[in-house]
Amino acid sequence: MPKTKQILEVPDFITVRQLAELMGASPIEVMKELITNGIMASINQQIDFDTAAIVLDSLGYEARPHEAPETEVVQKETTQQWRQFYAGQSSAVLQPRPPVVTVLGHVDHGKTSLLDVIRQTNVQEGEAGGITQHIGASQVKHGDRLITFLDTPGHEAFTAMRARGAQGADIAILVVAADDGVMPTTREALAHVQAAQVPVVVALNKIDKPNANQERAKMQLSDLGLRSDEWGGDTMIVPVSAKTKQGIDDLLEAVLLVAETADIRANPNGKAAGTVLEGRMEHTRGVVATLLVQNGTLKTGDVVVVGVSQGRIKRMFDHRGVAIQEAPPSTPVSVMGLDQPPHAGEIFEVVDTVKIARSIADERKAQIAFDAIVPPVVVTLEDIFKRFQAGEAKELLLILKVDVDGSLDPVKNEIQDLSVEDLKVRILHADVGAITENDVNLASASGAVIIGFNSRPDSAAARVAEGVGVDIRTYSVIYKLKESVELAMRGLLDPVYEDKRIGLAEVRRIIRVPRIGNIAGLYVLEGIIRRNSKARVLRVGKVLAENVTISSLKRFEDDVREVRTGFECGISLDGFHDYEEGDKIEFLVREKVN
Repeated sequence: MPKTKQILEVPDFITVRQLAELMGASPIEVMKELITNGIMASINQQIDFDTAAIVLDSLGYEARPHEAPETEVVQKETTQQWRQFYAGQSSAVLQPRPPVVTVLGHVDHGKTSLLDVIRQTNVQEGEAGGITQHIGASQVKHGDRLITFLDTPGHEAFTAMRARGAQGADIAILVVAADDGVMPTTREALAHVQAAQVPVVVALNKIDKPNANQERAKMQLSDLGLRSDEWGGDTMIVPVSAKTKQGIDDLLEAVLLVAETADIRANPNGKAAGTVLEGRMEHTRGVVATLLVQNGTLKTGDVVVVGVSQGRIKRMFDHRGVAIQEAPPSTPVSVMGLDQPPHAGEIFEVVDTVKIARSIADERKAQIAFDAIVPPVVVTLEDIFKRFQAGEAKELLLILKVDVDGSLDPVKNEIQDLSVEDLKVRILHADVGAITENDVNLASASGAVIIGFNSRPDSAAARVAEGVGVDIRTYSVIYKLKESVELAMRGLLDPVYEDKRIGLAEVRRIIRVPRIGNIAGLYVLEGIIRRNSKARVLRVGKVLAENVTISSLKRFEDDVREVRTGFECGISLDGFHDYEEGDKIEFLVREKVN
């Protein structure tokens, strides 16, 4: 006798997460079943009753229509709420907190040496090659005020944190050596800081060296938009020497002055939330995470969720390794108790119970699984006007790379004046050289489009851009570049597509199958064959068929999605069966071009 299916009452519309909870199943199971039925749905996406019924039937349940009663929405202090925490808060709730400072600059301009002097510790000698190898944090006291310093390995990590939604620092110290002046890495670091809209204090280091030229360095900084307050600008440029300790007090005073102007505040009595600086596994202590508290007060015993990690804090230590029971805003702490190491830049938040923390972590795991299937959303030139009309964008953010220095200013001038009504063009970063992975990371974190003028992405940059969804446009004629941006600003730029060959194979064998037709046994000569690509059949250089759909792709008896160079496979093409041994088959995909 067949087993009676359990009946579940389902409303007209239900989210994937709610359907999973109804069955007591994982959201991943529901998403997999939907994908099997050709439906791509995220964890918070609604599906109708009929679709839910199909999923339930596949998993051993029966659906019955039901008008779902109104459910109480549990309000959690989400990341977005935390980032917008100040909105609507009274001045009595918000209290001043120590500023959080990040130190950036060229690789050998003395970032770590400067921090070493500020903290009066000997950090640099313990680091391989004198280059910072980890992410940490420390607090120093200047007068009666505290300052929290982030010891980041560079602006790449700074931007990686922003890409995950974190705003780790309130103020950036840009270190520039007085003997070297502004270097390409200095410009890159500044671009990342400006994209984050973080105020900058310049530490003009190495003023003790005989060849130091402070005026030249100030002039170079002025060209970057960092005009000294001594010259009527709004940037504090402080001459310092990490070697002689000259100017260190002045630098700390400048940081506190900027902090006062920025009015840095938090609510120490709210639920704690902040940013992960580091996560690791230690043999003796298990999972250890370094957290920067940015709102509320974190306490031992609090339940924390961060990314897909969660747990109750068992022990907590300050930056000196001293055990503490609570950490107010702007305090860096190491904590024990999470179930797995979190990633730097993720946001942590305190929730009421372990059950809630596990539920949130499970949802995020399911969302990550879904995101791995669905290609990333790309901010492109074509859609900028639509996003502006929808209220999602107020400016077109560009990163510009050119081949030679003489082209930089002319190209910048051509595109900076292309603003249309309330939609503005803003160049986040402009420099000479190839498009690098660092440029892609900045674009990803900021939602920018990369423009290359006689400059192309290197292989690493192209690979990362495809993975994270960054639009890279390259031009060799300046009027074409200007025309594309101008049309995009007016919503008139249409995408152009062309076929790109991704693989080439040779017919080595022909298999005749009754009622189906011929199947070609192929050897992949180069590239890759993908199941969703189109085929072009060639015989002695002559095209026999093109834009042909692949109806079947097999390795032995198994259906496969792709076959790579050096492997054999069997293929059936829709509508073409007249193969001969020695025929070549090209495999193509449609790609958008400028």
